[in-house]
Amino acid sequence: MNSAKPFSLRIFVADGDPDGLRLVERSNWVGKAIVFPRALLPKIKQRQELDQAGVYLLLGPREDGEGEMLYIGEGDPVRARLESHYAQKDFWNRAVCFMAAPGQLNKAHVQFLEAQLIRLAKSAKRLPLDNANQPTEPSLSEADHADMQVFLENLLGMLPVLGVHAFEQIAPVAAAAAQALLFCRGKGVTASGYEATQGFVVQAGSQGVAETVPSMQQHVRGMFDLRQELIANGVLQRDTDHLRFTQDYVFSSPSTAAAVILGRSANGRLEWKDADGRTLKALQDLEAKM
Repeated sequence: MNSAKPFSLRIFVADGDPDGLRLVERSNWVGKAIVFPRALLPKIKQRQELDQAGVYLLLGPREDGEGEMLYIGEGDPVRARLESHYAQKDFWNRAVCFMAAPGQLNKAHVQFLEAQLIRLAKSAKRLPLDNANQPTEPSLSEADHADMQVFLENLLGMLPVLGVHAFEQIAPVAAAAAQALLFCRGKGVTASGYEATQGFVVQAGSQGVAETVPSMQQHVRGMFDLRQELIANGVLQRDTDHLRFTQDYVFSSPSTAAAVILGRSANGRLEWKDADGRTLKALQDLEAKM
């Protein structure tokens, strides 16, 4: 999906505040990202970049306070849509907009980008979406379709650097990494996973307990809610007497992964073990001494 080639980003902090308005350009690319907190929109909305057609992401806390949610949109120009969301959408507190030089993107282009981003976010299931529907993908010429695929790949490659991980798909674990495969077992279930740059990946087909311990909802509410969310969106599916992961899924830490699997609070550095029974903690201590 994303390009594996090295690239550089130029980030211009326009007002001197690292958390304020940032203009981000990628080497050898016509596009540009504008990143800003919601509170700045009245001040920056007259910037010429917002006169262009573009696609944008709105991010902010979920209603339950656990993690973020996401809205994906498009506009031609972007400014009018952002002003509407400033007045009508409460949840978001930061925006990431992508546009290009005048004449580079049109309405059909940004509708294509919006549809692709919503599809990818739904597939990755990393964040809940505030979008109600899947928009219809517009018809593009063969040349425009190829150009927008390149635009999309460059955009997706930039997002993790900007702190947005909603679209990341987990690459299959390489054969060379098989030695690093770890296992979490308990109450008749077995899960396999491994450490990756995105976090801790639990592999498709892994099992989780069917029910949580009674105290999980009270003492580790965030992990309980995440588990319920994964059941609701189909990442975890009920299979006779246990739950099953329907896809590879990346967790923020080994402990979060273990808690979801075991249905209780868990220290992932002790619960995850290699084929020889060595804990992740022991393996990390060994690596630190090398």
